[in-house]
Amino acid sequence: MRRNHLIAAAGICLAFIVYATLAKLAGRPALVGHAEAYWVVVIERFSAYGLLGFLLSFLLPGRVKLACAFVIAVAAGLEVLQAVTPDRDPGFLDVLQKAAGGTVGVLLAQTILAFLPRSPS
Repeated sequence: MRRNHLIAAAGICLAFIVYATLAKLAGRPALVGHAEAYWVVVIERFSAYGLLGFLLSFLLPGRVKLACAFVIAVAAGLEVLQAVTPDRDPGFLDVLQKAAGGTVGVLLAQTILAFLPRSPS
C-alpha cells in the first residue's frame, strides 16, 4: 500500500511540474506573485525537481542512475516543449537548475535509504 502512495505522490508532483512548465505565463502558479525575484524562481525549480527526485528515489531504491536519468530527461524534455508554447522561453540554465534539484533529491533519498533498517528476506 505504501508503494501506491509513493506512485500517486510522484505522479501528482510530475503533473504539477508539467503544468507549471507548460502553462501560459498568466496561468503559471507563483509563490510570491507574478513579479517574483529571479532567486525565488530558481528555488521553485530546484525544490520541485528535488521533490520529484526524492519520491522517485524511494520508488526505485538502489537505482540512482535510473532515477537521475528520469529526472534529467523530464527537465530537458519539458524545457524543449516550452519552445512550442508562445509566451515561454526555454533556457539551458533552467535545465541545469532543474536537473541539479532532481539529482540532489535523488541523492538525499538514497542517503536516507542507506541508513534505514532493511527487512529480513
